Amino acid sequence: MTVQVASHRKPPQRPLSGHTARTAATLALAGAATATAFDGTGHAEPRLTPAQVKAKVDTLYREAEAATEKYNGTKEKADTAQRRLTTLQDETARQQTELNAAREALGSFAAAQYRDGGIDPAWQLALSSDPDRYLDGAAFAERAGDRQAAAVSRVRRKLREIERLRGAARIEVTSLRSRQAELNRQKKTVTGKLDEARRLLARLTPRQRTEAGADGTGGAHVSRSAADPREPLERAGSAPAPTARAAAAVAYAYGKLGSPYVWGATGPNAFDCSGLVQAAYRSAGISLPRTSYAQINAGRRVSRSELQPGDLVFFYSGISHVGIYVGNGQMIHAPNPSAPVRLAPIDQMPFAGATRVA
Repeated sequence: MTVQVASHRKPPQRPLSGHTARTAATLALAGAATATAFDGTGHAEPRLTPAQVKAKVDTLYREAEAATEKYNGTKEKADTAQRRLTTLQDETARQQTELNAAREALGSFAAAQYRDGGIDPAWQLALSSDPDRYLDGAAFAERAGDRQAAAVSRVRRKLREIERLRGAARIEVTSLRSRQAELNRQKKTVTGKLDEARRLLARLTPRQRTEAGADGTGGAHVSRSAADPREPLERAGSAPAPTARAAAAVAYAYGKLGSPYVWGATGPNAFDCSGLVQAAYRSAGISLPRTSYAQINAGRRVSRSELQPGDLVFFYSGISHVGIYVGNGQMIHAPNPSAPVRLAPIDQMPFAGATRVA
């Protein structure tokens, strides 16, 4: 009996036709996509609901605002360093001019001595045809010598002072460069978070942005046309501000309702939160620090129950947001890039404290 053994060689493969090849490729891609979906290696971003987008954007705005306040503080220090450096450079130039004048005077005196030949005074007396006149001249020369010594001393003092000024200037240059590098880092952080927020909002339709309150129209809002700065407190339904300066600051804030939020801006046409507060009190004749975390220490702390129009109200644990209280539980503030300067309830955010500056 003959037993036939099956061959294990693979049969020759025929090339796929065009239609068959396309079908195989489609199935392969579908299988890869399915496998990717199951093994979790896909990179497609999950679809977020409008409410989830709004929550993420709000977080990004808060983080950007905290970074903005750090940027503002660093910029204030950089500006101060630049002013100090300019002052030092101006003083160095003035001292250098005086040094050059003193050196020129010394050079003239030395040239005169050289022309006189530096003859010994005793011989000059012996050879003089008019001893009395010579003695008078010798006394003058002695006084001139004293003046020369004083001039040399002045030159030495100027040299020491110029060297001190140059040393101080070198320190300021180092400080300024450090501040500028820090500014660049903070600016990159702010712009990165704002760009991410814009990217998230771009996923929503205009209607979804409105429903989520992410288009800047959500919350209490008073348009610029509705704001008459001559009678802001009556509109807020509260008692008048306790001082003329507080009233002036509140009036300024009402006059800026509707102005855009721009990070780092202090007016007169755009503001960030602390920039609006600083500008409002500047208009009332009071100078405030640039940042929210410095402004909270600029006056007397008051409790929430003691709030009066004109008080500064602060929010979040890092004191990263500030507004101006206008009464009836309301404040005027510059919220974020999605909303203009507007009227809003102070319980809209976590309350962190309040300060009275006027």
